Amino acid sequence: MANTGLVSVESRFGVGETIDRLVETVTHAGLRVFARIDHAAGAHEIGASLRPTELLVFGHPKGGTPLMQDQQLAGIDLPIKALAWEDEQGKVWLSYNDAHWLAEWHGLGDASRDAVAAIAAGMKRVVAAAAGVNQS
Repeated sequence: MANTGLVSVESRFGVGETIDRLVETVTHAGLRVFARIDHAAGAHEIGASLRPTELLVFGHPKGGTPLMQDQQLAGIDLPIKALAWEDEQGKVWLSYNDAHWLAEWHGLGDASRDAVAAIAAGMKRVVAAAAGVNQS
């Protein structure tokens, strides 16, 4: 399978609770929550159906600024986003863009290497906590 740059972790919780847990985890870590978008509610507004799907947009200038200083267009993928979604079998997943993949995609270099590594490690921790899984 081709590398899409997405990391998906199965959650032990429903979509709403997974995002609630993620909000709690990232705010406790000192990050800012910028938006929470309920895509299923949006679909309902237009009379369409969509399995539970919620997006959380969060981050901190300390993490994203070095990436944009390196390559300003990296800002199109910042702040960080995570999507909780339910698949056809009723499993819930928490998905996000892999920071190393984004670095390659945007041609980031040595100037943002430490920030990319910190974002990657931080995402692994907060997603594992929100999904209720052990880190490996």
